[in-house]
Amino acid sequence: MSLHSPEFAADPHAAYDDMRRRHGPLVPVEIAVDVPATLVIGYREALNILSDPAHFPADPRAWQATVPEHCPVLPMMEWGPTESKAMGEDHSRHRAAYTASLDKVDLYALRHAVEAIAVPLINSFCETGSVDLLGEYAVPLTVRVLNDLLGFSPEAGQEAFAALVALRDASDAASTEHSEQRFTAAISDVVAAKRVAPGADVISWLIGHSARFDDAEIVAQTAMLYSTGTEPTWNLIVNALLLMVTNDQFHDELLGGALSIRDAIDEVLFTDPPLANFCSRFPRQPQIIGGSWLPVHQPVVISLAACNNDPAVGGDRTGNRSHLAWGAGPRSCPAQSIAMVIVQEALDQLLDALPDIELAVPADQLEWRPGAFHRAPTAVPVNFPPAPPLTFV
Repeated sequence: MSLHSPEFAADPHAAYDDMRRRHGPLVPVEIAVDVPATLVIGYREALNILSDPAHFPADPRAWQATVPEHCPVLPMMEWGPTESKAMGEDHSRHRAAYTASLDKVDLYALRHAVEAIAVPLINSFCETGSVDLLGEYAVPLTVRVLNDLLGFSPEAGQEAFAALVALRDASDAASTEHSEQRFTAAISDVVAAKRVAPGADVISWLIGHSARFDDAEIVAQTAMLYSTGTEPTWNLIVNALLLMVTNDQFHDELLGGALSIRDAIDEVLFTDPPLANFCSRFPRQPQIIGGSWLPVHQPVVISLAACNNDPAVGGDRTGNRSHLAWGAGPRSCPAQSIAMVIVQEALDQLLDALPDIELAVPADQLEWRPGAFHRAPTAVPVNFPPAPPLTFV
């Protein structure tokens, strides 16, 4: 099964159902051309793997040495001096600094900051009656919020975002290498500036932490925060909106007060998390899990979407947050409260201003961007009754 094909992107849940019938909880897949992996689609098997760093470490270096230098999945999987890849005491050091820096974010102030960015964006299209909510709302809102949180100036943020988009869309080795260098250079400039003049932002807090990171570690950690904090967040915003405007029962219960926007977000984190397949692990030795043979060092990728919908752990999900969208075990995402504030406030502001949003195309005609890891529409065109601009106090 190819996870990088347009066919998989168009209907991943049908693919997961077929995998489950044919293979059980662990499935041989291809995450890029000629790059094999094992996809975990069983919830219990995923928890066991994510909770066992001794047998399933996150360090990809042995595998990385076996794939082409410019393999398209490397930007998402390659080793770096970050919390997500470090091992042992080094992981503890990175994790402590990472969580301490994120814990300094004032969530109440963040909610107000999201509103301050959302209102002008909504005002830019609320009188037109139509908009692409991905490109004209979710993306610019997320990028501006993350730039402020991390400590990027508007100019530095614009350069980092342009480099990230170029890296995502790179089609050959030369453009991939150029975009990676451009992205790293943009972040390096910000880190150097924060060494001289720190502020109330995540980069400055990482620099000032007692772990005493060098510049390469700060740059790598910031790059990870930027890439995992932008695209997954804006996709969660629009994926939640798609649920609310395409699922009649959910829409009616939302309008009637039986369900909340938070319920909609949690439902999407179960069914269509923006990082659908992630949390790669690399077995230290060959072993058998769930009746499947796992080769040494070959990637074991957790299908967060498929595991969440494993029939073996089914049931009513209202108010249930046992999904794996944030990962699990010692490397679960510590930024989830920040992401939830951004997503919920973005949707609150949008739906308060434009409660009658409808898709401008049939849902089955939406296009989804191919890729092994993400669940990402290419655009979300909508129509709505024109409304007057909002005021922000």
